[in-house]
Amino acid sequence: MPIKRPPLANGEIYHIISRAIEGLKLFRDEKDYFRMVHDLFEFNNENSASSNYRHWQVNTKLPRSVLGSLERKPRKMLVEIFALCLMPNHIHLLLRQIKEGGISKFMRKIGAGYGGYFNKKHQRKGQLFDGRYKAVHIKNDQQLQTVFVYIHTNPVAIIFPNWKGKGIKNLKQIIEFLGNYKWSSYLDYLGNENFPSLTSREFLTEIMNGVNGCRESVNNWLQLKKELADFDKVAIE
Repeated sequence: MPIKRPPLANGEIYHIISRAIEGLKLFRDEKDYFRMVHDLFEFNNENSASSNYRHWQVNTKLPRSVLGSLERKPRKMLVEIFALCLMPNHIHLLLRQIKEGGISKFMRKIGAGYGGYFNKKHQRKGQLFDGRYKAVHIKNDQQLQTVFVYIHTNPVAIIFPNWKGKGIKNLKQIIEFLGNYKWSSYLDYLGNENFPSLTSREFLTEIMNGVNGCRESVNNWLQLKKELADFDKVAIE
């Protein structure tokens, strides 16, 4: 696992992970998850975000495309979000930086915005995220395919801890679980609109050889533990 964070350059793609401090749960209920989805969209903006979260707070059953349907000024995006996965105590993001310093600014906004929301709601003080986020530079298409699988299979650990070492006993259950896990971009890549306005999927879908390629790459690794290129270079535990 890389220790030193690489320089963050415009046009380059990075696997980002940010963890809660001391193993704290980042998301304690559905509204917490929705808040992070909201923040990932709203804070991806060079300008100050004009939050519509009051609308969200009373409408958690809004259509899944709500991010793109609310009236708003055009955003000056800092990053392209290719993939994401929200885990109970950490988040994974696959980002391409499109503004100078974009990733750093975006992650600072997430830390301050979601951290402030979380502390107020759960009546706590202090830092929420564990120091600086970690980043790995994704350098080629093979690594993109690997990190796609790695990010989107992360939720398996929720129902089968240590599954990478112990193996999977019920493949059907795992595949069904991942296909219904709301808090990642995997559903969108399978063609099921979940948060379609949040991610840019065309580029990575082509790299993965379409919707079927996205599904097959995940399922094949789960079933066969087929070797993934540069797995140790793109994974962040």
